[in-house]
Amino acid sequence: MAFDLKLAERIRSQLKGIPFVEKKMFGGVGYMLNGNMAVGILGDDLIVRVKSENYEKLLKQNHVKVFTMTGGPRPMKGWVMVEPDGCKTAKQLKEWVKTGVEFAAALPPK
Repeated sequence: MAFDLKLAERIRSQLKGIPFVEKKMFGGVGYMLNGNMAVGILGDDLIVRVKSENYEKLLKQNHVKVFTMTGGPRPMKGWVMVEPDGCKTAKQLKEWVKTGVEFAAALPPK
């Protein structure tokens, strides 16, 4: 499965100055901070790592859905998928990237 290359470029722009590693994985791409994934792309959707206490609230937002790996029935708690309309503007994408980066930065390095 290919991933949205324009979204990838937009994410890289948001991550300028942050020591991230871009890694192709699960048919998409992930953006890692200290070995922990912060955000990624699967198809056209943005994947974001979120705090567990914010998970249910974020799922109620428009264009946000449960993240499940392709072919897998189990939802990935602590992760959300944001449809293209939910990260269309620079401001929307900035907020989602910030959410993922803050979560990954709080984890111990791998």
